[in-house]
Amino acid sequence: MPWNLEHTSWIKPLISTLTTIDGKKVTLLEFNPDLSNTEIMSKWAKHFRNHYCFDNEIDFLREGTKLSRKEFLQQLKFPTTRGFGPGIRSGDFSEILIADYVEFILEYWVPRTRYGNKIIRDESTKGSDLIGFKIYDDHETVNDILTMFEVKAQLSGTITNPRLQNAINDSVKDELRKAESLNGMKQRLFDKGEIVSANKIARFQNIADKPYTLTYGAAALFSNSIYNDSIITNSDSSSHPNNSDLLLIVLKGSDLMNIVHELYKIAANEA
Repeated sequence: MPWNLEHTSWIKPLISTLTTIDGKKVTLLEFNPDLSNTEIMSKWAKHFRNHYCFDNEIDFLREGTKLSRKEFLQQLKFPTTRGFGPGIRSGDFSEILIADYVEFILEYWVPRTRYGNKIIRDESTKGSDLIGFKIYDDHETVNDILTMFEVKAQLSGTITNPRLQNAINDSVKDELRKAESLNGMKQRLFDKGEIVSANKIARFQNIADKPYTLTYGAAALFSNSIYNDSIITNSDSSSHPNNSDLLLIVLKGSDLMNIVHELYKIAANEA
């Protein structure tokens, strides 16, 4: 598989006592990639690229287009750098990075099915932003976990929206989107021939007959130039119906939007 975790060593937890208005603790992370480390950047770019198109599929998919691999990715797969494109780039990047954190650091299984079937590349994919699983044994006990995350980002410009609050608010809707999101994930895994993984999703499709633990998460990402503690401490999760099972994550870093564009550039150049 193309997935790689070395770039997650650049995610560092910060000592923080940040809490929301209602006293909910916030996990604060810092992410500062070393762009001069070409080896890890290349592995990260490959990992990132394969969310949109597996390397072993790209030649078949571009056949008939007269496009090189780089041109195919830039013109048909990756979000653009104009119009809504930068916002979609920011959103996709942030969702994938939080998925990496949830999978490689929090040790969930996070199927990567969200971006490969995009029809319009400058639009967000519908459904829950991120779903992760923990399956402890073959007996399907209530200890198995399904977690759903909403991810929001503002990596450039000035603060116009309280992104953590927006993620909390949208997380409320995840229970309504769960069935459709699981079905879409299962179908895409089946289409890829990943039958064992698709069957793992089936275990979570009927909580009444096969109980499990359901948790939620809300994550917000900021460039340091935009970040301010008050953005976080003014958030309120008290109205979330699953507040006791809600994880709040904030990740910040230097000049993240330029890092986003650089990652897409490397991903296309090295295809």
